[in-house]
Amino acid sequence: MNSLRDIHSDRVLGFGPYAFHLNQRLVLEGDRPLRLGGRALDILQVLVERAGSVVGKDELIALVWPRSVVEEINLRVHIAALRRAFRDGQGGQCYIVNIPQRGYSFVAPIQQIAQPLPVSPQGPRAHHNLPARLTPVTGRDALVGSLVRQLPVRRFMTLTGPCGIGKTTVALRAAELLLQHYGDGVWRVDLAVIDDPAQVVDHLTRTLEMDVGTTLETLAHRHALLIFDNCEHVLESCRILIEALLISAPRVSILVTSREPLLATGETLLTLPPLVVPPVSALHSVDEVMGYSAVQLFVNRARAIEQGFTLREQDLKAVREICRRLDGLPLAIELAAAQIDALALVGLQAQLDNCFQVLTQGRRTAVPRHQTLKAALDWSYERLTPLQQTVLQRLAVFKSAFTLDAAMGVVSCASLLPVDLTVVLESLVLKSLLSKERTHGQSRYRFLNTTRRYALEKLEHSGALRTVEMRYAGYISQVRRPSGRHVSLQLVE
Repeated sequence: MNSLRDIHSDRVLGFGPYAFHLNQRLVLEGDRPLRLGGRALDILQVLVERAGSVVGKDELIALVWPRSVVEEINLRVHIAALRRAFRDGQGGQCYIVNIPQRGYSFVAPIQQIAQPLPVSPQGPRAHHNLPARLTPVTGRDALVGSLVRQLPVRRFMTLTGPCGIGKTTVALRAAELLLQHYGDGVWRVDLAVIDDPAQVVDHLTRTLEMDVGTTLETLAHRHALLIFDNCEHVLESCRILIEALLISAPRVSILVTSREPLLATGETLLTLPPLVVPPVSALHSVDEVMGYSAVQLFVNRARAIEQGFTLREQDLKAVREICRRLDGLPLAIELAAAQIDALALVGLQAQLDNCFQVLTQGRRTAVPRHQTLKAALDWSYERLTPLQQTVLQRLAVFKSAFTLDAAMGVVSCASLLPVDLTVVLESLVLKSLLSKERTHGQSRYRFLNTTRRYALEKLEHSGALRTVEMRYAGYISQVRRPSGRHVSLQLVE
């Protein structure tokens, strides 16, 4: 679904109480979306489009997993999931049947369902303001499916994650799939275009084309989805507005994207993970490596830049290293792929130590702070307090995960007490500039490679790099002594 025309001209096939929106990849039972993963939907589409015919197991696997080696058990798992979803009292048998030694067949009658555009008493009106999507969304089927299932029930969800992780992309894709669910439309409120927190309410009313002076009670009877996109710089105003909307407009659902949570009443958090980078053990075949979302995105974008680009076996190590060094961040991978015609794979890999100089060919249509990865990090960094900036810089000397004790041993000083450091570390986690994980009962903090490189450059420009490196070396030396061997585990992966 790459255009607004596609969104409106959705092809819908009906069977039993279900409606399968093919373009939106959504199955509804009445108004309720079914919980189906991306592969299950692929299988269902093949079967319903060949309803009444038998589709062989090998053919079905080849169509659904065209570039992967998959065992038949994978197919059986997804068939079972489809049967569980279709609650007919017969385990889905009246829809999908197994033909022994041959394959599967969809046996229920299929009918084409006409989908007229919604029309108000005053005539046709816009049903959404979503931008046309020009490229497919890679590696986010499960996450988008989770949003589509949960939003109508939970009403208020926030997508969080670092800059470049694809929060807006995921939110807009989920919104496309929910267009048919919300009778009064789906509306994106892009807060990246305003800087003054006092403008948040006015910006909402302008986006919804409401009359000047209209109160939020006007939305009381609307069944709509509002997407508050890029909220991190106006958190408090968004929190107040959304909490008021949840009370005054009980049929409105809200999806927020932000680098940190709003911490509002009723908020459900969903943190976006990076795209999946293949392990070294996968570097044996192109088909196996192409099963990983980070590589899929890189190859798709590289082909858009350089027609005829083909991933070869001798390229696998370089492509994996590029995706790994870029943390599986979609924005960084896209910007790297844009350089493929100028640098080629080997040149691109060699230049990644200067990643912010390489990843400069940004999105001209985006607001300035979203055009390149460095611009996005600049925007986050400039909104930190001086103390937060100092801590972020000094922590960059850690090349791997570190504990709170290790951070205190290297970063603390007379002007930065341990108790203050604890608070700052947690604030950087909230702002998605650090991640926090818990292993073996102990909390560890970790940088993304790109964020660490950015903070290290800031530390070098401040003139304090040598001093902090000496403190780091002294701490390492101390914990490696026999008396401190129990501490050394804090610095070892």
